[in-house]
Amino acid sequence: MVKKFSINTGKEGLYNITSYVRQAVMGSGVSDGIAVVFCPHTTAAITINENADPDVQTDLMFALDKTYPDRPQFLHMEGNSAAHLKSSCVGASETVIIEDGSLLLGTWQGIYFAEFDGPRKRNFFVKVLKG
Repeated sequence: MVKKFSINTGKEGLYNITSYVRQAVMGSGVSDGIAVVFCPHTTAAITINENADPDVQTDLMFALDKTYPDRPQFLHMEGNSAAHLKSSCVGASETVIIEDGSLLLGTWQGIYFAEFDGPRKRNFFVKVLKG
């Protein structure tokens, strides 16, 4: 089963999509398996990180901006090469174990859609596989 979700994003930021993934798992009826979360965009990504302190999200975005700044030497005509670099660095997908019908996430973990080139209407997919 593949479930498609859409979200509206701002310019840049991390959007907690854990509840969407949980919804897909619950709807699948799978009690033991895996959930793959996939982003079909080249200037956005999927990541797992802390969901308790929002400063972690701010710090991650700050560090990515410092590591991959926009540079006048970039040749890509759309002017969003930094967003493509961030997307490649963070990655297009995450896989989470499902055990007893629940996502096997750590106490402080959440699943995030990372926007690097918004605002946009974005999609992501969740594929639930029985183990």
